[in-house]
Amino acid sequence: MTDKKKLEQLDVDVRFLLANERTLLSWIRTSLTIEAGGIALAQIHKSHMFVGILVLLCGAAVAIIGYHRYYVADRSIRQHHLPPTGSGPTIQVIGVVAIAVVLAIAQLTFLR
Repeated sequence: MTDKKKLEQLDVDVRFLLANERTLLSWIRTSLTIEAGGIALAQIHKSHMFVGILVLLCGAAVAIIGYHRYYVADRSIRQHHLPPTGSGPTIQVIGVVAIAVVLAIAQLTFLR
């Protein structure tokens, strides 16, 4: 490896790396919150336990999306490029809307 390549790898603004790590921690916090909600739903609505399990799995998916975005951003930062936008937030929004629909249907069937 040439000295120039070594210098380019070392010449990374640490603030970007730390901000990327804080963003990953936010994704993990969000994931844990969603998973806690899934466990609570599974315990409260025993007849609709599948809804709680669905929310729990959505929380796990949020953690995976967050780690993937962290990894891509880290690689981009080290290569001095802007990271791609990605589809993680879109997937998360679709998941939240899907869970809201499922919860509404479960609530309507529970009231009958």
